[in-house]
Amino acid sequence: MYKIINRKKLFAAIMADTIGKTIFLPKLLFKRTDKIRHEEIKEILVIRTAYIGDVIMTIPIIKPLKEGFTDAKLSFLTAERAKYILENNPYIDEIITYDPFWFYPVTKGKAVRDYLAFLKLLRSKYYDLVIEARADIRDIALLAYPSRSRYRVSYDVGGGGFLLTHVVPFNKIKHRVEYHLDIVRFLGAGAGKFEWDMYLTTEERNSGKALLTTQGIADSDAVVGIHPGGRKGLKCWSARKYAEVSDWIISKYNAKVIFTGSGEEIKLIEDIMGKMSAKAVSLAGKTDLRILASLLERFNLFICNDSAPLHIASAIKTPTVAIFGPSKSNETGPYGNIHRVVEKDFPCRYTCDEDVCLNKINNECMNAITPEDLFNAVKDIMNEIADKGLKLPEKILKG
Repeated sequence: MYKIINRKKLFAAIMADTIGKTIFLPKLLFKRTDKIRHEEIKEILVIRTAYIGDVIMTIPIIKPLKEGFTDAKLSFLTAERAKYILENNPYIDEIITYDPFWFYPVTKGKAVRDYLAFLKLLRSKYYDLVIEARADIRDIALLAYPSRSRYRVSYDVGGGGFLLTHVVPFNKIKHRVEYHLDIVRFLGAGAGKFEWDMYLTTEERNSGKALLTTQGIADSDAVVGIHPGGRKGLKCWSARKYAEVSDWIISKYNAKVIFTGSGEEIKLIEDIMGKMSAKAVSLAGKTDLRILASLLERFNLFICNDSAPLHIASAIKTPTVAIFGPSKSNETGPYGNIHRVVEKDFPCRYTCDEDVCLNKINNECMNAITPEDLFNAVKDIMNEIADKGLKLPEKILKG
């Protein structure tokens, strides 16, 4: 679900929408909204290309769609780097990949060549129903509309509604998982008890376990994972504070701390570990998304900012402490798992585009969060785990 905050992007979307509505005005005046009959739907395409965390938050719609449209083949169009999230999903019949140039910049020549080649592929297929889950005018205009589909469904909060056959009503700000589920509800497919998982294989779980074993982590160890990096710098917390929290966790809970991250985040994690008194383990650059998920299944607790691993943790129900600054936890926070969100109430957060800080004190919403705030959240979540009778490793110390 994409509600535009950036002023330049918002202006561009409004202009494109205005021009589009003017061009399509004669067609819009005589537009009919036919009822979508489930028995007539044989091919469904879900579009969610950006970004990995958002693709994860789209997974809950897959099962109810498949069960609601029982005769339909379900395909999912996503970015190359996000396809691993969807692998082995029993409710997806086909994964199609394309990296849109409006999200993943490349040279102009390559952008044109890749887009035209993909458009040819897209138009060689026929879909009865296309669901554009981001509500982005670019996805709607350049992917959903050219698809030759009978029905095109999305929201109209990001423009492009004039190109849809059915517009999902937008009522209020809510968690992104719920935005996506509202599309399913609109289609009458039902979204009662949804299923959210990464559907790991036994081999992937064994690979994660073997990786921990090589780092001296035993099954009986209490393990806390920490993911300090992220796609956007404004969402990242201080290295010094992460170090302080890590030392405290090791001391208080007799736990092993494991840092996760991409290859680009190795230096960040080395900086954090260099500021620590205790010893921790870094697995930065040593996992892909699915092996990371297998590690998250093993972690007793996971600490991170607003990032893709946060949503993987939610999907596989790992208890999580999430640090939120410029992004909005009511939209992209942990969902469905035991969790605590640590954040400070700065009014500018609600109009922040998460790229450029316009506050008088740069990144104050993150800098105002203290290690003590994390201490309290960790203690609170550990107590909840114990109160619910969930098993903690014997080696963990009771705080």
